Amino acid sequence: PAGRPGAVIHSAGLRVRDLCQRGHLHHEKRPCRCSGEADTHAVHTPEPHLPLCFSLDQVWAFGLNCSNCLGTGDSQSSILPKKLDVLCGKKVVSLSYGSGPHVLLASEDGELFAWGHNSYSQLGNGTTNQGVAPVLVSANLLNKRVTEVACGSHHSLALTDAGEVYAWGYNNCGQVGSGSTANQPTPRRVSNCLQNKVVVSITCGQTSSLAVVQNGEVYGWGYNGNGQLGLGNNGNQLTPCRLVGLQGLRVLQVSTYIYTHKRTHTNLPPGETLLPLQIASGYAHSLALTDEGLLYAWGANTYGQLGTGNKSNQLSPVQILTEKERIVEIAACHSTHTSAAKTQSGQVYMWGQCRGQSIVLPFLTLFSCTDDVFACFATPSVTWRLLSLEHDDFLTVAQSLKKEFDSPDTADLKFSVEGKYIHVHKAVLKIRCEHFRSMFQSHWNEDMKEVIEINQFPYPVYRAFLQFLYTDNVDLPPEDAIGLLDLATSYCEKRLKRLCQHTIKRGITVENAFSLLAAAVRYDAEDLEEFCFKFCVNRLTEVTQTAAFWQIEGNLLKQFICRASRCGAFKN
Repeated sequence: PAGRPGAVIHSAGLRVRDLCQRGHLHHEKRPCRCSGEADTHAVHTPEPHLPLCFSLDQVWAFGLNCSNCLGTGDSQSSILPKKLDVLCGKKVVSLSYGSGPHVLLASEDGELFAWGHNSYSQLGNGTTNQGVAPVLVSANLLNKRVTEVACGSHHSLALTDAGEVYAWGYNNCGQVGSGSTANQPTPRRVSNCLQNKVVVSITCGQTSSLAVVQNGEVYGWGYNGNGQLGLGNNGNQLTPCRLVGLQGLRVLQVSTYIYTHKRTHTNLPPGETLLPLQIASGYAHSLALTDEGLLYAWGANTYGQLGTGNKSNQLSPVQILTEKERIVEIAACHSTHTSAAKTQSGQVYMWGQCRGQSIVLPFLTLFSCTDDVFACFATPSVTWRLLSLEHDDFLTVAQSLKKEFDSPDTADLKFSVEGKYIHVHKAVLKIRCEHFRSMFQSHWNEDMKEVIEINQFPYPVYRAFLQFLYTDNVDLPPEDAIGLLDLATSYCEKRLKRLCQHTIKRGITVENAFSLLAAAVRYDAEDLEEFCFKFCVNRLTEVTQTAAFWQIEGNLLKQFICRASRCGAFKN
């Protein structure tokens, strides 16, 4: 649309997913930011409205080209996608936008590219010349692999695989973390309190920066006039300072909702993300989600975006949604002062600025994901997911398979589990699972049967397993996922095993942590074992008072004590 800056597109040859419910599609009249696996993968921000499309590892751009944000080599806007040759084949892992707009992009090979607005050297090339096309940022980053990028309004952050943070650009409030307020023309390592820390994730507010280190501590620097750094005051910070208000809590990941698109964890299955324990930065407020599913908020609260029931700023983190169930996902929007959260059962809450109104307490919506909050309530409307404009009757192959799971009309095989039938298609099982490929051979008795009895696993677990073969998703509560992990181990389903670990993490509590640790060890689930071990060590006093701890097998208990001792858990 006229008057809105442009878009860039990358496609990876995967399934297109709808933005929101079909009935809401007609409301989407502005370009929107989308993210996820799809045939044409479009990414867009509310400010600067820059759509990116990635198609078969080719990168395309279109729309309004203010400040050369399209990176096409000229200043011409375009309603037709233009290919960005320098980025084709780069396999994007992290993408972020500033307000100028300027754009940062990290590739799978660890290269960092930048283009667009550069009046404050936010492109990191040592000049203030506009970046008309993507250029490789190499100053002070030689032999460094960049894994994640983040943009404030006019400053930039990059995280390396060694856990180092580099910052550059506009620095009027100390957001670069250099100890001064002089602009930084090239990437400079943020040290001071982070010097000997391994940073695992980064994010930016408009003129502030946040980082989470390996042990779950959170550090902030830059503008703090509304308390968005959570330090208990409203003074700007020129160097990183730890948020003492989150002491004793563990935050594992940072996530900026609107300005950053990240696919940094490539070992996860397509469409899946790490356990959503995170910090989300709005324009001038912040949210933090701990590994126990507790939600904290601080900073500006003019529109009720903290969800505290009033409009008073909070200089230190305060817990919200205390009477709700475990929170598993959070999101905040820079442009509209809106916040959202999703519970373990799938309920989505929103609060803050909503179409000109102020919602000061979390409000239960009818949505199934936080994306839809921003697609329908934010101004301008924004989303991380792709719009599908196909006719309502059209179904992709994946959608058709999902629809036919447990359908007696088309099935040619039934599993009987605990007296209940599950209807499936033998061809689908053979294609999707090596276990069934072997089972349905002529020398196996099961190959000639129309009904196969299953006695090793309960009905919910086996149904979830078969449904996974049709949908690539695990639809099972965390407390039942241990049984599915057992099945995945027995059937040598590595991908299902990873998904089970992801699901189980969402349900960890002090009471069940040691039981989950024992299960992780039993089923050789290394990622889950590491997660549970760290959870137990961080809450050692509480965990050792639970029944699960005293019921644990002796050898495992000895191993835990030895390992915890090596980590310094028993130091005075």
